[in-house]
Amino acid sequence: PAFDADANAFLDAIVAGFSEEDAARIKTIERTTNHDVKAVEYFLKEKVADVPALHAVSEFIHFACTSEDINNLSHALMLETARRDVILPYWQQLITAVKDLASEYRDIPLLSRTHGQPATPSTMGKEMANVAYRLERQLRQLKQIEVLGKINGAVGNYNAHIAAYPEVDWHALSENFVTSLGITWNPYTTQIEPHDYIAEMFDCIARFNTILIDFDRDIWGYVALNHFKQKTIAGEIGSSTMPHKVNPIDFENSEGNLGLANAVMQHLASKLPVSRWQRDLTDSTVLRNLGVGVGYALIAYQATLKGISKLEVNRDRLLDELDHNWEVLAEPIQTVMRRYGIEKPYEKLKELTRGKRVDAAGMQAFIDSLALPEEEKVRLKQMTPANYIGRAIQMVDDLK
Repeated sequence: PAFDADANAFLDAIVAGFSEEDAARIKTIERTTNHDVKAVEYFLKEKVADVPALHAVSEFIHFACTSEDINNLSHALMLETARRDVILPYWQQLITAVKDLASEYRDIPLLSRTHGQPATPSTMGKEMANVAYRLERQLRQLKQIEVLGKINGAVGNYNAHIAAYPEVDWHALSENFVTSLGITWNPYTTQIEPHDYIAEMFDCIARFNTILIDFDRDIWGYVALNHFKQKTIAGEIGSSTMPHKVNPIDFENSEGNLGLANAVMQHLASKLPVSRWQRDLTDSTVLRNLGVGVGYALIAYQATLKGISKLEVNRDRLLDELDHNWEVLAEPIQTVMRRYGIEKPYEKLKELTRGKRVDAAGMQAFIDSLALPEEEKVRLKQMTPANYIGRAIQMVDDLK
């Protein structure tokens, strides 16, 4: 029979009023049982001992369950809550912050670097848009990962359940109970829910973190090149001996903590789906570290957001750098030369520019020497390293 209102209220109060003293009592019981779930069962039996309606059915507190029936659902609920209430909101904050950089710097030209050397220009905003797009893909993927759970007994076949109540449709009852928690039911398991979804979730978080490491390092490099300046904060000290220092410490902090987060999460992702036969205990000790990886990641997210808030682009430095690298216009010139059938365009530009510094006058003199229609020469001579940016601005504007 269903519990009356008083019994239900008493059960709810156990959860709502759970205290440090309750936790200490469970640990005291566990010193005897040497089994955490059994200690919780005995604790609950103590709690309901003075409520006749509950005491009468106290042996059903842990009826036909294996410990993993309890633990897997607990972990699933914790991970679902962490994803919904903590991880996704932080990810959205980061994506929004990077998109704001993209919008703010959409038309500020930037000398690209491939292999560390000057390359075709972009805009600072477009480089930020690249990162935002990558991060947003991972956010969509994380949202789609199913959090799974099971409650089906010692090896996943409802053996004890059917022995006690063969007339009950335990498969359907299991599905209804698991889905009532907001968790996707996994109908095929051994003693443990196989943790594939945790691997999927942590692999996704690790990918997001890796993209953020890439961002942290690029911003660090831009600061080193003086492309970004950092707002100073009164009272802060950058070095114990060099008073002038304003270090990119937030991005360094983030990078370090993301590395720790990924080390934990990638181990969890590779270890958890592997369990000998119907189960071994190696997953249990590892699962105690679910929050460790997430915790390091959150510290990193906070650091990156703090670092972003201090950034100011150094437009003059960016324009000066572009003006000292006119050789990057070798690309459009040789491409137009191909259009008009001029022989060996690549080789001619290579001879003019490779390993050399070419100024505006030298580049325009080369254009004048070409057998091109006059309007094409005019168009090419209107190009500068600062305006040779392709669709960079439009691509920032296209980013939803």
